[in-house]
Amino acid sequence: MSSKAIGKSTKVVYPPGCKEINEELSKDELVKRLKLLARAFQDMSQDENAQFSGLALMLASEFFTDHQNKDVRLLVACCIADVFRVFAPEAPFNDNDQLKEIFLFLIKQLRGLEDPESPSFKRYFYLLENLAWVKSFNICIELEDNQEIFRSLFKLMFSIVSDKHSNKVKNFMLDMMGPLISESDSVSPELLDTILINVVEPQKSQNKCAYNLAKDLLRRTSNAIEPYIQAFFNNTLMLGKTSKSDVSNHLYDLIYELNQISPNVLLAVLPQLEFKLKSNEEPERKNVTKLLAKMFSEPESNLASQNKPLWICFLGRFNDISISVRTICVQYAQYFFLHHPELTKEILEQLKVRQHDQEETVRVEVVNCILNVAKKDFDCLSMEMFAFIKERTRDKKFKIRRDALLGLGQMYKHIMSQEPREEHNVAKVAWIRDKVFHAYYQQSNDDRLLVERIFNIYLVPYQILVQERMQRLLQLYCQLDENAVKAMREMFKHRSNARLSTISLLEGYDLADQPNAPAILPRLTALARSLPEQQKPQEQLKKFNLILRDDRRMRNLLKMIISPECTCKKAEEIVKEVLRKLGFNSGGPNHLYNMVKSLLERIAPVMIDTEAIDVLVKHIDDVITGKTSLEGGIDNTPEKGVNLLLGLSQAFPHYFRTADVFERFLSFLKQDDDVVCGVTLQILNHTGARIQTMHPNIYTDMVPVLVSIAKMGNPKQTKHAIRCISTICAQNKASVLGQIFEHVKKNLHPDSANYINSIVALGHIAQLCPEEFGGEMKNIVSKIIVKDLMMHDRTSGPETDESWYADHLVTEETQAKIQALKLLVRWLKGLKNNSFNSGTLSTLRLLYTVIIHDGDLMENGNINKPELARLRLQAGCCMLKLAEEPGYAEMVTSEQFLALALLIIDSCYNVRLKFAAKLHKGLLLMKLPLEYMSIFSLGANDPLKERRVQLKQFLHINVQKRREYLKHPGLRKTTQLMTTILPDYVLPYTIHLLAHDPDLKTFDNRDALKNIKECLYFIMEPLIGRAEDYNYAFLRKMIENIKQTKDAMGPDNENLNKKLYAVCDVALGIMLSKTNITLKDCTFEPQLPSKLFTTMDKDYSNTKSYLPKDFNFDAPKRKGIQALIDGPSKSNSAKLYTTTEIIVESPAPVINRNPKSPRTKREKKVTEKKTDKGKENIKKDDADLLTEDEESRNDSITSESEESRNSSPEIQVQKSRKTKQTKTASASSSETTNNNNVKAGTKQTKMDDFSSAGASSKPSKSLVNGSTKDTKGGKKTKTVNTSDSESSNLSGSTRKRQASSDEETPVKRTRRGEETDKSRTAAKTQVVKNVSPELSGSDSESGPSTRGSSRKRAVSPPPQKSLPPKKSRVTRKTVRDSSESSEILPSPSSDILDSSPVKSDTRRSRSTPTNTVTKKNTRYVRKAKTNGTSDGEDANTPETDSQSSLSPRKIAILKQAMETGDMDSQPTIKRQTRGRKK
Repeated sequence: MSSKAIGKSTKVVYPPGCKEINEELSKDELVKRLKLLARAFQDMSQDENAQFSGLALMLASEFFTDHQNKDVRLLVACCIADVFRVFAPEAPFNDNDQLKEIFLFLIKQLRGLEDPESPSFKRYFYLLENLAWVKSFNICIELEDNQEIFRSLFKLMFSIVSDKHSNKVKNFMLDMMGPLISESDSVSPELLDTILINVVEPQKSQNKCAYNLAKDLLRRTSNAIEPYIQAFFNNTLMLGKTSKSDVSNHLYDLIYELNQISPNVLLAVLPQLEFKLKSNEEPERKNVTKLLAKMFSEPESNLASQNKPLWICFLGRFNDISISVRTICVQYAQYFFLHHPELTKEILEQLKVRQHDQEETVRVEVVNCILNVAKKDFDCLSMEMFAFIKERTRDKKFKIRRDALLGLGQMYKHIMSQEPREEHNVAKVAWIRDKVFHAYYQQSNDDRLLVERIFNIYLVPYQILVQERMQRLLQLYCQLDENAVKAMREMFKHRSNARLSTISLLEGYDLADQPNAPAILPRLTALARSLPEQQKPQEQLKKFNLILRDDRRMRNLLKMIISPECTCKKAEEIVKEVLRKLGFNSGGPNHLYNMVKSLLERIAPVMIDTEAIDVLVKHIDDVITGKTSLEGGIDNTPEKGVNLLLGLSQAFPHYFRTADVFERFLSFLKQDDDVVCGVTLQILNHTGARIQTMHPNIYTDMVPVLVSIAKMGNPKQTKHAIRCISTICAQNKASVLGQIFEHVKKNLHPDSANYINSIVALGHIAQLCPEEFGGEMKNIVSKIIVKDLMMHDRTSGPETDESWYADHLVTEETQAKIQALKLLVRWLKGLKNNSFNSGTLSTLRLLYTVIIHDGDLMENGNINKPELARLRLQAGCCMLKLAEEPGYAEMVTSEQFLALALLIIDSCYNVRLKFAAKLHKGLLLMKLPLEYMSIFSLGANDPLKERRVQLKQFLHINVQKRREYLKHPGLRKTTQLMTTILPDYVLPYTIHLLAHDPDLKTFDNRDALKNIKECLYFIMEPLIGRAEDYNYAFLRKMIENIKQTKDAMGPDNENLNKKLYAVCDVALGIMLSKTNITLKDCTFEPQLPSKLFTTMDKDYSNTKSYLPKDFNFDAPKRKGIQALIDGPSKSNSAKLYTTTEIIVESPAPVINRNPKSPRTKREKKVTEKKTDKGKENIKKDDADLLTEDEESRNDSITSESEESRNSSPEIQVQKSRKTKQTKTASASSSETTNNNNVKAGTKQTKMDDFSSAGASSKPSKSLVNGSTKDTKGGKKTKTVNTSDSESSNLSGSTRKRQASSDEETPVKRTRRGEETDKSRTAAKTQVVKNVSPELSGSDSESGPSTRGSSRKRAVSPPPQKSLPPKKSRVTRKTVRDSSESSEILPSPSSDILDSSPVKSDTRRSRSTPTNTVTKKNTRYVRKAKTNGTSDGEDANTPETDSQSSLSPRKIAILKQAMETGDMDSQPTIKRQTRGRKK
């Protein structure tokens, strides 16, 4: 309707002072009149509104609302807004359509707010203020299309709001929009979408002001809008309804934003997320997990405490099957540590599991999580978080190890660079320096280069000034633990090797023009071994070789960087120039560039140069003299300082050049500290070769000091002083050493204060100058060293039952003998290329005699056990040292080698430990012949798990070292080389070694062969464990060839050859039992050592099997080193048996004459039960328990028979009934016993050798378990059991994977079974679980109390007090098959049975066959270890019922119970045993 029509139909009244407005007015006039009208409406109150309704309707006509002039429209809008104010609460507009058009018109006019700089902005602001203050838009709530109007208004407001608007404008916008939500009856999805779209991306980032406006609006209307938001999420999240809204694609972002804006609106939505967390769809779980992680971890978020079920469900996502879900959880864990310390414990529990995640990306995120926390807030880190990174430094993936170590290095540098340092933070990172260097023990060059890089950049930054750098280096070294110090020295060594390889390569280029120019390829190969494998150094070095060959400048740069004159600063410049010449390809990986960079990092002296050495030596000198001290109060700082110089002198001797350095070294030699003096001597030995020419004055002052130390110093100082003289006095060392030689000859008597020192000096002089002093040395060795020293025992050590004690307790005479043995070896090593070598064989015989006599050369019995252990250990080490020389290795006989091999299962723990370490070192350096690796096979019998694990590691390392050596390109693999290097060739030596096991009496000895099988498993597992290294055809051919030969030690001895063939069959069986057989071509014929085997007979084919029938080859499922401790798997054809329990009340423990070592037994297993308290187990023992004489046995029978007859029938029935169980858990009981006993030998004091000093014995040891036979007076006396006196074929072996005990009881005897009254009385006590260890012993324990009694390889348990009477539970196996062997009783007291027809005798030997009761071919028979009998009875004749101590009634009841099989309900038989009266 036009304004004219409205004017005609309705009376229009104008406010005073206002003129009429109509369509005929010009634009300017119309604007002028509208301004007056707007001013009038602005000043008008609500009381004067009735007469102006016509004017209001006219202003709302289309002419004014659609006017082309914006000023007209704006003024009209302002007037209409005032109309709504004046006419409130009832507007003059009654038509709903007209109202809609009016409000849409007003919304369009509000767009003018977009430009606050506009001249009309004030009027637009007035319009906004008026509409907001009056709440004019609330009128639209009653309209049907109100949501369309609201949506238009909201869109406009969100689109025009900007940073230019003041807070007042924004507040009016909110005042206008807020009531439309809070007072409206509903909020349409479209309107809700209009609001919510502004709080999610991309609108959130694109229009920050709209986001803030929407955020404020939601906060104002949170209570009113909550139901609509809830309905929205119900439809989209739970019901899965699709929506046309763009916000439906950002549901989880929206939830997060709403939680940030107003958490109250999500109270009903969050519980729904718990179902989404458990969704089967991975993307859905991933999105919800990410959302909740952000919400839970937000600062000041209380969501975890407010919604506990949802929090617990979220924690479960750390274990989600999806890698991406687990990764998200770990990534957000850092925010929990930073913002919510109260949740740290729960998150740490999850990270503890995730750090071991199978997926490496998850483990990487665990490391990054902790490192990010350290960067943002170091105080948040706990030691448990550090432990995660510490463990990841040993991850199997290099990437994870790299990230962990680099992060730790950065952390350490950050804390240590702070000024001032915070002590609690320094303490937190103190372990990092050790952990970084521990990573150097990794075999990969990538790890080692990484450690070197961290050392140069973070631990001791190379860019700081040299004074501070050396001070930090010394501080770092003095704070490292022992293993880290070794790693640092190894690092210096590897860097030196890389430098030497580079020098060799450059020398090859210089000699390339000569006729016999050396090949470059081997030198490149040697250099490649010091570079990371990931960079493919072989290929890259070939490219670098072409560059070096053609680029002289590049070669000169490398020569400068490795020259002694190169400084750290110059080296840094050269490195930059070399890398610049190579160029860096930013478009992709430049492998050549990275390889050369790694090489330069190793060879460039960026840390150590001549100036740095001068500063370091001066600093250490100040520490020694007390002028300065290090931080932290470090102990032994002078000693650690000179040890640092020692490591540097070994790797970088060319930097020790200046006179000031050697003058300070001379002052070190004059110090009272023996350690400083000794280490300084070693430093001079490495660096003093040019002192005589470069610093003659210092040389003149130094030589007399060295001579004085060699004469009067301690043995170590003497040793190093003589070596130092040999290095420094290269031109006149014979004359200087001659002075010392003449001096020490005068002190070669036990009364001299320098006696030991003189022996040491003679040995080193003889080695360094064999030609000058060879003649005199021969007389000294024969007359003084051997006859006067080695063959006489002038003193005896302190009495002790220990098998080893500390060095300071060793007597001077024993120390002299140890040094004498070393002297013999040094003398022979000096004579190896000389004519004075006639004493080699006699020296080997002397060493052999010391070993077989347990260290007592002359068998005088005056030396205690700890010193005997040291002597035989030293003899063994000396034999190994001689064997490293090719000429002497051939002189070692087979008998001497067998005796030497026994030291690896010596009764003394320290002997085994030190001998194995010396053997491993010689093999690893490839100095010892391959034959000596076979000694490790006997390590399968070591009683301690940790020792077996270490020996298996030694084997793996040696095998791998030799295989890697054979892979070197350019190596000529001749037959001679292969037989000496290829680890597979250790098998013939091992077979020969095990074939001469004294326990292997006959070739078909099943027990001995079982133990040999385990020894073969032990050494063959590294050979055949990996399919790529396992050459089945070669090994089989080698073993078959052995069967075509004969034993060179006895070619005509049929039994000896059969034993050899039986061991071969065992090895073949082990190979066939392995499943990963890969057939490979055998390119060359296996060669057998002629020293051990005769020439192969090719015309004869030995296909016969020499193993017992049904010999079991079920190999244990072994995988890795740790699996070596697994026992052999049970045979599938195990015999059926039943068990019978007998509970015996015993007043005191029975002496266990032959205790078992804590290892798996060789005999058939028997069931065992724990005692009432389950503290100990009774172990199955072999048939070595000493028996009483016939009289004591009969006394016991009589007393027990009388007791049986005097008891009432009811009691007898009760005693005869017994609970019957099938297949008791014998294995678990045995394993518990083994585990308990293994601990007995883990410490030095628990590996005691309990034999006391006395008459000598000459033991013949077993190769597999070290069992011995006693000899007396130089003649072998066969030790037999009393029960075996009429039998033959004595086994003589306990067949245990152990080293036997040396414990002895002070009871004398002439034969086994003949004891004193004291031992006879002790044998009558009954076995309980807690067997008294001080009474427990082996065969030799109750024999003659001799110093050199049999060195069995078992470790006895620690002494315990005798226990009061206890109930002892014993179990027996009853074999159903009467044709098979009978059961083996588990303890010496298991023959005390009242519930069986077996005679119960407390003193009966373990080998006594018991009475039998025939019932369906079922026997109760004791299995004897030997084939003999006890107490003079025939072994094949079972005892009759008349011989039993059981009454006929008791036997009848027992028969009835066995026939009915109803033994389960029988009461336990108890019996009070009595000791025999004297």
